[in-house]
Amino acid sequence: MRYDEQTHDGTPAIVTIAILHNRVLDETSAADRDVLVQVAAVSAALEPLGHRTVVVPCDLDLQSLQRQLQQQPAAAFNLVESLDGSDSLMFLVTALLDRMNLPYTGSPTEAIFLTNHKLLAKQRLSQAGLPTPAWISDAPAVGSDQAAVCGAGPIRPGTRFVIKAVSEHASAGLDEHSLVAVTDEAEVRRRLREFRRALGCPGFAEQFIAGREFNISLLACDNGCQVLPPAEIDFSAFPEGKPRLIGYRAKWEEDSFEYQNTPRTFDFPPQDGPLLERMGDLARACWDLFGVRGYTRVDFRVDEEGQPWILEVNANPCLSPDAGFAAALQRAGIAYPTAMARILDAAR
Repeated sequence: MRYDEQTHDGTPAIVTIAILHNRVLDETSAADRDVLVQVAAVSAALEPLGHRTVVVPCDLDLQSLQRQLQQQPAAAFNLVESLDGSDSLMFLVTALLDRMNLPYTGSPTEAIFLTNHKLLAKQRLSQAGLPTPAWISDAPAVGSDQAAVCGAGPIRPGTRFVIKAVSEHASAGLDEHSLVAVTDEAEVRRRLREFRRALGCPGFAEQFIAGREFNISLLACDNGCQVLPPAEIDFSAFPEGKPRLIGYRAKWEEDSFEYQNTPRTFDFPPQDGPLLERMGDLARACWDLFGVRGYTRVDFRVDEEGQPWILEVNANPCLSPDAGFAAALQRAGIAYPTAMARILDAAR
């Protein structure tokens, strides 16, 4: 029985929804443990709607996962953010669901893979003519021993870059030391080698956009997606000279200065209207470009001339009640259970 079927008297059928999440171990980071908060919130939202839920932790034992899912849940609510501690492997779960022909929430495998690999995502954005900051990767360009330079042009001394992980989210490894002023491409390459040695994963350098930071959440609707109210990160409490970045501490360390002094705001003066509309259009273009589904979030920086730049497309953003997506739902007047029902309905 599919989750959208009805009983003989026309009432909704009670069906089982498997809530999938990455397995959480004792040594798991705060960023990964947050998925349990999401599981509890989604379960609490779905059960009053008439759905029976079963929670399924996921790891690299995909055969075991397949056996568990052969118990015929009607659909899977996919909250998997990583496997074996790596975000780069999360697409394996949806690939298995595709093979099993089991409907699942959120974005399809292709969209998860492309958006999670930030270099592939930026390449696709650039090819589509959508604004994204210039970047340098530590992978050699074809036919060259030099780093791949994409849109940066000749590097002038003092140019600032943010060193980021290619396929890890939740601001892994990102802090004030990630913003570096460089003299030339050789220094960028050295910084990227240091990053790889320190974190054990590849990185890239993204040209820093000085200015404002926004994120825009989108939710599935009958005719595509609904753009939820834009949120801006308020850096006004940061002292002069402190990089205005959302790093790991700002997201996960509650006793840190960064966590306590980066509130989001949904209140804007009238003169911001055209900018907010432009970012909404760009976010909707990202939805179409990557073929995301159900819900997503697009992160922006806006330079001092008012030009928005797309930083990332998060295909399956955090659904914790205190996270940005839930805050945007509240601002839009959409109840959390209603949004979860819309996400589940989009899985069809």
